[in-house]
Amino acid sequence: MSQVLPDGSQQPPLLQLLEWIANPFGYMERSAQRYGDPFTAELRQSNPLVFFSHPQAIQAIFTAAPDTFDAGRANGLIRPLVGDNSLLLLDGDRHAFQRHLMMPPFHGERMRSYGEIICQIAEQVASKWIPGQPFRARDAMQEITLQVILHAVFGLADGDRYQQLKPLLASLLNLTGSRLGSSLLFLDVLQKDWGSWSPWGRFKKRHQEMTTLLSAEIAERRAQVDPTATDILTLLIAARDEQGQGMSDEELRDELITLLAAGHETTATTLAWAFYWIHKLPAVQEKLLQELASLGDNPSPMEISRLPYLNAVCSETLRIYPVTPIVSPRILKVPIEIMGYLFEPETMLAPCIYLTHQREDIYPEPQQFKPERFLERQFSPYEYLPFGGGNRRCIGFALALFEMKLVLATVLSRYQLALVDKRPVQPVRRGVTIAPQGGVQMVITSKR
Repeated sequence: MSQVLPDGSQQPPLLQLLEWIANPFGYMERSAQRYGDPFTAELRQSNPLVFFSHPQAIQAIFTAAPDTFDAGRANGLIRPLVGDNSLLLLDGDRHAFQRHLMMPPFHGERMRSYGEIICQIAEQVASKWIPGQPFRARDAMQEITLQVILHAVFGLADGDRYQQLKPLLASLLNLTGSRLGSSLLFLDVLQKDWGSWSPWGRFKKRHQEMTTLLSAEIAERRAQVDPTATDILTLLIAARDEQGQGMSDEELRDELITLLAAGHETTATTLAWAFYWIHKLPAVQEKLLQELASLGDNPSPMEISRLPYLNAVCSETLRIYPVTPIVSPRILKVPIEIMGYLFEPETMLAPCIYLTHQREDIYPEPQQFKPERFLERQFSPYEYLPFGGGNRRCIGFALALFEMKLVLATVLSRYQLALVDKRPVQPVRRGVTIAPQGGVQMVITSKR
């Protein structure tokens, strides 16, 4: 007897997948309105995918024993980008081992040591903007976050390898940056290498060039270990578990690609959204500027990071249009009962970030940008989950928030900006993430 799944669209899987690629928020909203919570999506011919937005269901998934699911196996579509050894693709003991080795650089004193560098990079990039000349906020933020990753996280100084990696990574991500380009990751039929004139051929070529550069960097670092260095690559090379085992060159390389791709792309997108909302809503901008001014001249990065309204603005930005629409899906290994349904092995369960963040019972007027809601109450990790949860929570979430706050404070304290176009900006797919359409066109009107 086959399991009874929640209701869902009866359209062929290919049509559902194409809608999921082209308009993910619309697909989820229509499905939730028509079929309720949870609902089932058939995006591929294999495993059914069940979407949840109820906090109780999300809590059941996030707090289940790790061996209940295979989450890495469910992330196969990003394998061509991040490689076989990425933390995002691992399960079981290998996942726990690498996650344990990678945690320390992203927390505590290690993370705080990046504060001054983040502020310096933000000021350096912003100083090149020309008053009256429009620029795309998302591109500008990507320039900042990529430099932060390369300088502070990987310890790459301005040299030949640094200059090669910057355009290479941007080019690689831009190949999947449009709705059409996103299809390369979702549709296997498009993953054919017919040489440099084919999209997949160009993707493979750039990816190989990047792995070659990173492998050379790893080899050099292993040969010349600097015990005083605090960048993540150095720390990962030195990291050992209780048995004295470290990470192989291949594991290091794939984790670097994962951190390079995920660690700056998502933060840049969220920052672009933040600049959009801050300059679309004058009351938000005025309140934020007053809070920043209350710190006086030259506040420390840690003082900035503790500002309550700045934190609320960042939190609301991550709520209203989350960069990733769903948490990394989990493939069941054993039966589990959630919300009255008994789900069998091989069913995929997906806590839905976007639909949870749009629940009227948790966030009144969810389509309105209201930072105050994060000052008025504390949300549980099953109501507010921009970085996922459980043992798959984004490993760099604290650094991402820290970076967001410092970049916003640095730019807003020095420059008066304005939106070029007052019309609402729509969310569109960019690879596996969601970004502001057009990148948010802005202009400097004056220096403060």
